[in-house]
Amino acid sequence: MKITVEEVERVAVLARLRLTAEETAQLTRQLDDILEYMAKLDQLDTAHVEPFRQAIDAKNALREDAVTRQPDPEALLANAPDRDGTFFKVPKIIE
Repeated sequence: MKITVEEVERVAVLARLRLTAEETAQLTRQLDDILEYMAKLDQLDTAHVEPFRQAIDAKNALREDAVTRQPDPEALLANAPDRDGTFFKVPKIIE
């Protein structure tokens, strides 16, 4: 697979990128290298390889969902302009 300069320029227009001639040439080479490598990977026989989700065997580190520090409502509402018990009081906006 060979990517052309025209294809890179077309994608740059679609992505609204302004590329110089040097940047276009560099991206063409880089994308061509990537596509060549992918073509090499396509040649591998993976018929007997079991698919997997993770490259390593990782377990989720879960913990108990417990309150560790109880917030103080008085301290939280100390600067509230208006309050109703332990709640902020706000003006009604829907009529």
